[in-house]
Amino acid sequence: MDKKAEQIASFKAAMGNYPTGVTVVTAFNEEGKPMGLTVNSFASVSLEPLLILWSIDKRVYSYEDFLKVDKFTVNILAADQGDLCTLFSSKVEDRFSKCDWKKSELDLPVLANTLATLQCKVFSQIDAGDHTTIIGEVLDIQNESKEPLLYHRRTIGAIPEEFYH
Repeated sequence: MDKKAEQIASFKAAMGNYPTGVTVVTAFNEEGKPMGLTVNSFASVSLEPLLILWSIDKRVYSYEDFLKVDKFTVNILAADQGDLCTLFSSKVEDRFSKCDWKKSELDLPVLANTLATLQCKVFSQIDAGDHTTIIGEVLDIQNESKEPLLYHRRTIGAIPEEFYH
């Protein structure tokens, strides 16, 4: 294995051992059709103004469509929504016909029964290697009292109940 490949493998191992929450980012494309993908590269950025970020792989089928939107929703998945994580990371074409969602008052697709939703307008887009990082200004927040879905070591799941005791 050459030095570059070794470094990439080491990076993947380190990042794979870092637990993250799981989100599905959704928006309407230019034709008005809902689109979405599973994202774990999500983080808060600023409180003033309220900003978040997520990154999209330039090889994703919906990459160009997401670069054209001016609004999007970050749906933070609850512990019992592993099926949505799998659905939105699959190659299934009409993902929204296989889940419960609605069009919000801000004209954005919002998934049902999530831990939280953050409806955002695009604040900026930053080229970042083989990804583009999208920073959004939060326009609306909905929270539910639920446990989060986590991604760790290439596995999705909930925090074990005994962790809370």
